[in-house]
Order: sequence, then C-alpha cells, then structure tokens
Amino acid sequence: MRAMTYRETGPSSVLQVVERDVPDPGPGEVRVKLARSGVNPTDWKFRSGGMPGGMAYGEITPGQDGAGVVDAVGDGVEDLKVGDRVWLVLAQHGRPHGTAADYTVQPVSRVVPLPERASYDLGASVGVPAVTAHRALTSADGGPSRLGPGALDGKAVLVAGGAGAVGNAAVQLARWAGATVITTVSSEEKAALARAAGAHHVVNYRDSDATKEVLAVAPDGVDIAVEVAPAQNIGTDLDVVGVHGLVSIYANNGGDEVTIPLRAAFGKNLRFQFLILYTLKDDLVRAATEDVTAAIEAGALRVGEDAGLPLHHFPLEDLAAAHDAVEGGAVGKALLDVS
Repeated sequence: MRAMTYRETGPSSVLQVVERDVPDPGPGEVRVKLARSGVNPTDWKFRSGGMPGGMAYGEITPGQDGAGVVDAVGDGVEDLKVGDRVWLVLAQHGRPHGTAADYTVQPVSRVVPLPERASYDLGASVGVPAVTAHRALTSADGGPSRLGPGALDGKAVLVAGGAGAVGNAAVQLARWAGATVITTVSSEEKAALARAAGAHHVVNYRDSDATKEVLAVAPDGVDIAVEVAPAQNIGTDLDVVGVHGLVSIYANNGGDEVTIPLRAAFGKNLRFQFLILYTLKDDLVRAATEDVTAAIEAGALRVGEDAGLPLHHFPLEDLAAAHDAVEGGAVGKALLDVS
C-alpha cells in the first residue's frame, strides 16, 4: 500500500511516499480502506517540530481524520463489520500511522459509523474540527453536556473566526442545537462563508466595533464564546460574555500568551475552558462523536462552499502541498483523495 511518511521533523519536503505492507487488525481493531484523509493544522505543526514531544516514532504517517470502508476486523469487534462506511477521529494520536495512506488500522473507539447520506468528503472533514467545536459548546457551568435540537435554546453563542474549520463546525452545531449564533470575521469573503454556515449575525471586526455589534444582538452578553485568538480577542470576550458565561479557547492564533484583567473576569464569574483533543477524556470524545454523527444524519452538519467550508482536494502523493496550503492559511478544508 501507499503511505505518506516522514522520519524527521522539518519542512513539508520531509514527507515521502513509500510502499508498505497492508497492516492486519489486532483484537479490538479494524482496518479501514481510506477514501479521503483530512489535513489539520496540528499535522503540519507536528511535522515541522513546532509541537511538544518531538518524534515519538521513527516513522510517522500523519493524519488524524479520514473516511472510508471497513475491510477487515480483529477479534472481539462486534459493532463494526466489513463493508461499513466510517469516519475516523484522532487516528494518529498515540500511534505512528494515521490516515495519509491507502489503509489504516484503528481501535474501534476511533472509528465511527458514517451515515449513508454523508459523503466521504464530509466524513473526512468532521473529526478534529467538529469534535473540538462540540467540546467548546458543552463546557459551560450547568451544561449542556450534549448537543442536539433544543440543547442551546435561548442561548447566544459567539464564534470567533466563523470561516475557519472549527468555527464553521461551531456555527453549524450551535445553530442545530437552537442557539442564536454570532460570528466575527476579517473580510467580506469570510462573512459570506459564515452566513452560508448558518450564522444569524456576522460581524466584520476590521470595519466595525465588534463589541458594540455583538451587544446589539445580545444585550445581556453571550453565553458562550468559542475563541480561536485569545491573545488578540480577550478584551472583546470580557466585554461581550455575560455573567456566568463561558470562554472556550481552542487555539493560539495571533499570539502564544494572553493577559486577562482579573477583576473583569471575577466580576462576571466567567469560566475559561482551554481545550485540545489529544488529552481529552475518552468519554467526552465518545459523546462528541455520537452527537456529531446525529448532526450529520439530520443534515445539520455539511461541508463545501454552500456550507461555508470550501474543500481543497489533493492527491495522496501531494500531501506536502496540502500541508503548505493549510500552513499558509487556506480558507476551507484540505482533503487527500486516497481512493
């Protein structure tokens, strides 16, 4: 089988296509023949050496997300069978080989049934972004801990960067759950994408007063802020998040350090939730995958230009170009066409 691998950290040129034996699943594992592999920012960050831990294995096949068909099952596997369409999450976490290959072997906990109505493009796009968005929306004091129709009725949610992959998923999931969704963007192009995702109110922070615009929609403040750039946006968050509100921080765009005015945060009894999937408890990942699958089944979670998330397709062998595109800030989702 083909696999994209690297044996040292560095620029995208360290990625090489190699031939490897097709792996066999062990107990509690399944083998998936991949149709698509998703590319996330942490893929190029790990490959470049920009994340803690260095090279945990002598050879790494990147790729946390993917979609395809189960084509072999190991002993003890009961809930999945050969021929099942599936999507994957955290496929390369704690393992040397992820989804940038013709086949991958995964524990059943990381393999999720893909509804028949869903494309492989969608299946390979939802893993890291949608599970991150789910956690960001379910960490508030008093809940909800799960998402579904009505779970966020009466709530106002602010999504910073609504045109990004996580932002797009947060907009769609929050709207599905009944929230009033506000998002901030940096251009009219991104504003159009955020509206396509379903945001009720879109604020271009470059040409308007974001705080004023958000509070015009939610005078008592938003209940949840999904934050991608805390170093830049913390002042706005403190102004617009209401008493007992939640600020969910999932990225460090725009700076690695954030200074929080404590009295402002104290005064509102705010909760700050820092989150990353790689250390998220298994039960939280499982809850997220179940709710994300339900949203897919309901047609509430989509991808593509008309859903606010343009797709950029690359052949498997062009993984380096896909990494470069994501690192360069390409708007949308990069996918590898495996088969």
